[in-house]
Amino acid sequence: MEAFLVSTGLVALAEMGDKTQLLSLVLAARFRRPWPIVWGIFVATLANHALAGALGSAVTAWLGPEALRWVLGLSFLAMAVWMLIPDRLDEDDQAAAPRLGVFGTTVVAFFLAEMGDKTQIATVMLAAQYTGWLWVVAGTTLGMMLANAPVVWFGDRITRRVPLRAVHLVSALIFAVLGVLALLGGR
Repeated sequence: MEAFLVSTGLVALAEMGDKTQLLSLVLAARFRRPWPIVWGIFVATLANHALAGALGSAVTAWLGPEALRWVLGLSFLAMAVWMLIPDRLDEDDQAAAPRLGVFGTTVVAFFLAEMGDKTQIATVMLAAQYTGWLWVVAGTTLGMMLANAPVVWFGDRITRRVPLRAVHLVSALIFAVLGVLALLGGR
């Protein structure tokens, strides 16, 4: 349960202001069909994070406990720094023409945008830290949905009221605490 709750909270916070959240806003503004977009985000996130979770789980088998502790600790500290750098949506990341329909376009665009993203890397790290990688994937997927579905439905109203800088600072602090705890050998 800890893996699920920590994963949900960390990814929901890390996703605030992230490029995939901005992509959600762009898709909602462009297609104005929230349900296929939300389902597309869910499918893309589940697939992407399942791969990331499997990778994170495999890392624990490759590294010994001492090396894993250092890799995780330093990775969490790096994520804390990365959280302080706000994302922006590049022109290349915008949705392609809807040849695949709204759902298909969302799945492809979101899956690709999530590759190498903060939340995907966080999923790898969390799956390496917790033995129940399925709970990590479930948590990170829920965290993504908590951060992105409201953006699809409420878009501009939310982005004007949420102080993204404060969310980034809180996320950075949480990642830093996890990094220090990992380096000290605690879970």
